[in-house]
Amino acid sequence: MGWQCSAVGRVCHHGVMGEPEGHAEENRNSSPDRLPPGQRLQRGWPVTHYGPVPKYRPERWDFRVFGATGDGDKHRWTHEEFSALPHETVVADLHCVTRFSMLDAEWGGVRARTVLELVPPAPGVSHVMVWAEYGYSANLRLADFAAEGSVFATHRAGELLTAEHGFPLRLVVPQLYGWKGPKWVRGVEYMTADRRGFWEERGYHNIGEVQREQRYSYQEEPGDGPEL
Repeated sequence: MGWQCSAVGRVCHHGVMGEPEGHAEENRNSSPDRLPPGQRLQRGWPVTHYGPVPKYRPERWDFRVFGATGDGDKHRWTHEEFSALPHETVVADLHCVTRFSMLDAEWGGVRARTVLELVPPAPGVSHVMVWAEYGYSANLRLADFAAEGSVFATHRAGELLTAEHGFPLRLVVPQLYGWKGPKWVRGVEYMTADRRGFWEERGYHNIGEVQREQRYSYQEEPGDGPEL
C-alpha cells in the first residue's frame, strides 16, 4: 500500500495527459538550506511503501469520486477517460516522514482542483479520503487536497511513473508528508466529517504538515483529528 513524500511546489504549464511538454532540470536549487525541520537531502528516489506492488490491469482500472458529491451521484472514469483530462506540470519538493527530502521534483498529471471542478463537493464537505489499491486510504483536509500544487501524478521528470513509484496514478500533496499522497490511487471520497486513514490509525499524525513536523499521533493537539 502506497505512501511517500510531500510536495511544496508550483504549477508550471498545461498539456495533454501522456504527452508531457518537456521537463525542467530537477534539483536546480537543491540547497540544504531549503530543507524543512528534521529533513535530509536525498539524491535519487528511494522506493518506500507497505505491501506488494499491485498489478495494473487496464481493462479493470477506474477512478471514482463518491461520497458527499454536490449532485449526490457517484462519478467514474476509465483509464482512457482519465488520461484525456487536462494535464499540468508541478515542480515540487518531496518530503518523506522517514526524514529524506527530494527537492525540485517535477510531476505531471491531473490537478486535484480539476477533479473538484468536474465533481463539486456538497456544502459542508470538509475532508476527503483518498483510496488506493488494497484498500489503502489517506484522509486530508479539503483545503490541502485543493491546494494549487496538489496533483494526481502520472509522470515524473517527463517520464511515466514506474509501478514501484505508483503507476498508473499517485497523489502528490503540497505541504504534507508523503503518506498523505498514496500511490496506486483509485478514488476520492468526499466527507462532511474527518475520519482517519490507514497510517493515521496506526500512529501517524492526522494532519501531517511538514513545516510543523507533524509526524506522529502523540504530537496531536485538541482539534487535530478524531480520537484514536
